[in-house]
Amino acid sequence: IRMTATAYDPGPRSCGPRATGRTAMGLRAGHGIVAVDPRVIKLGTKLYVEGYGFCIAGDTGGAIKGNKIDLGFNTYSEAKKYGRRKVTVYILD
Repeated sequence: IRMTATAYDPGPRSCGPRATGRTAMGLRAGHGIVAVDPRVIKLGTKLYVEGYGFCIAGDTGGAIKGNKIDLGFNTYSEAKKYGRRKVTVYILD
């Protein structure tokens, strides 16, 4: 699936002042956990994103609608450096 990718970290700069570091599925947010629109990719699905690697669709986001994906990073600086780009997403299961 061709998607627009953005990036986030588990802290308040990406997730707001009430950030807990946990995802919609209760997973610890960070590298390897991505936010998707569950109408496009079911939560819990294993994925491979070119230029990012293997990951799990473990979160949702208010701005993640349709063919958008938000890639988790461990720090704000990593997420900011990634920016926004087009990626190919492979569904593995």
